Amino acid sequence: MESEGLLPSLKQAEALLQAAEHRNAGGWVAHSRFVAQAARLIAERHPTLDPQRAFVLGLLHDLGRQTGPNQDRHILDGHDALLALGYPDAARIALTHSFVVPDLATLQGQWDGTAQEWARLGNLLAAAEMTEEDRLLQLCDTLALASGFCTVQERLVDVALRYGFNTRTPDKWRAVLTLKADFDTACGGNIYALLPDLAERLIG
Repeated sequence: MESEGLLPSLKQAEALLQAAEHRNAGGWVAHSRFVAQAARLIAERHPTLDPQRAFVLGLLHDLGRQTGPNQDRHILDGHDALLALGYPDAARIALTHSFVVPDLATLQGQWDGTAQEWARLGNLLAAAEMTEEDRLLQLCDTLALASGFCTVQERLVDVALRYGFNTRTPDKWRAVLTLKADFDTACGGNIYALLPDLAERLIG
């Protein structure tokens, strides 16, 4: 299991998220809370993941939004902020959560940082070692809107409508669907059934 010292406590994570909301309020905060809940619920059924770590990582995965309004630069901003605080595991998740395919070309929005920052983001991504926690947060980022839990397909359409569609988007979609299937297998059933309200909505 990963060292707890590489993450803030739940209380510290909540404080960081609240402070970030004061700097840049928006739907990203509610989204982060739903991502955290999904990560904890799935981790509870997963054979190797830790639910509390998953929850904390979910709360902080979009912390770079505190410097907004911003777009994809939030990935780098979140990584840098969390690393400066001494939380390398959370910093890694802030970096990798948008890269189910580890390739900058799969980002769907316009880069809103500098060319130098873009190059550094690419170097950081190339050096990152993806773990099952990274894969969990990549999945859970696609299971939550600001309004609540959603299917992978609903989230993919939501992102495409806001940020656009490029030649690598189908690759990203296929990878996310494969990721969902992998976690279904690991958890012994459809993970949608673990998310309150979503299962009821799909059945109804």
